[in-house]
Amino acid sequence: MTFSLGIVGAGQFSGQFATLFQAHPGVGDVYVTDLLPERAEELAAAQGLAGTFPSYEAMLESPAVDAVAIFTQRWTHGPLVLQGLRAGKHVYSAVPMAISRDEIAAIIDAVKVTGLTYMMGETSQYNPATVHARNQIAEGAFGRIFYAEGDYVHDMDLGFYEAYQYSGGENWKQTASYPPLLYPTHSVGGVLGAWQTHAVSVSAVGVVDGRGDGVFDKEVSQFGNDFSNATALFEVAGGGSFRTNEFRRVGYPSYIRESRFRFFGTDASMEQLATVAFWQDKKGVQDISELLEPKPTLSPDDPSLQHIAPELRAAFTSGSAPVHDRARLPREFDHLHNGHEGSHHFLVDDFVTAVHTRSLPSVNAWVAARYTLPGIVAHESALQGGTRLEIPDFGDAPEA
Repeated sequence: MTFSLGIVGAGQFSGQFATLFQAHPGVGDVYVTDLLPERAEELAAAQGLAGTFPSYEAMLESPAVDAVAIFTQRWTHGPLVLQGLRAGKHVYSAVPMAISRDEIAAIIDAVKVTGLTYMMGETSQYNPATVHARNQIAEGAFGRIFYAEGDYVHDMDLGFYEAYQYSGGENWKQTASYPPLLYPTHSVGGVLGAWQTHAVSVSAVGVVDGRGDGVFDKEVSQFGNDFSNATALFEVAGGGSFRTNEFRRVGYPSYIRESRFRFFGTDASMEQLATVAFWQDKKGVQDISELLEPKPTLSPDDPSLQHIAPELRAAFTSGSAPVHDRARLPREFDHLHNGHEGSHHFLVDDFVTAVHTRSLPSVNAWVAARYTLPGIVAHESALQGGTRLEIPDFGDAPEA
């Protein structure tokens, strides 16, 4: 038994996932639509997809499509997800979930009303550092966790200019100024994906950009944003805190590792940098770098990556790390590209499994809200000069 899937957006990211969805034994026909029809036609031809639709609305109206996977510009996800759920489709969405509290609340309500599957594809859920910390927390190895850090450090010069130019056309600078804290799920999700808690308040600081190239210029920005870097300190339920950094102007090799994490407990701690990672306790230090290091499955020059900026290709060529448990994955994935430190295979399988079993996926609507809303409130705090603000919470996901 399979279900059919419609890919929404034929940009640099979606093609990699189209391959995985099409290969999964739980998925049948895969279609695609894009605002630029030639891009949809090109992707369908390159991957032998079942066909294209002239618009998202036409895709939603078709009984041939059971679910949609949204890979559009990041500020468009909330409304498109709602359209999909209200049309009776299961929905997979790239990050972030949405860019406002109201959009998040509406998605959760729609999931409750329809009973359909919604999942946000947060790659840090399966970042090797998050997976290892999650396992160690479950075993009590840290003692009591009281502090953590999550960084998403991706310099604009390392692929983001090209990505925004590809997706934004001649007015790309208007959208390249997207506020860093409204794209918080790689850093927040990597922390909370291991530490089973949620943020309750935040104080944040934004750094006004000084490059002077028209990006992060309030007069140009669609979002009225001039912050290129931002830091947020969150208080968590049950006591403790975590800090995140969202940096877009930073001297750091983000093509090696763009997300990195640290966890501190009363008995042990774990720290990750670009090329090394350590487990530490009161007796000493253990190098765990190999345990968290994915092995490449594709060359950066592979033809399937031709539409992705060279500076971004490393994110799409990683295989799995030793800490990943691949036993649950379909064997069809064994020799296919993976990405973002081995997360793509698991995210696709999570969604397909949830649709088939009518169970909640790992990053369901309630979890996605806890990964997304803290950044939205943090951006508000930064705009207010660091005022500490409370973060609303939509509660735990239901049991079924």
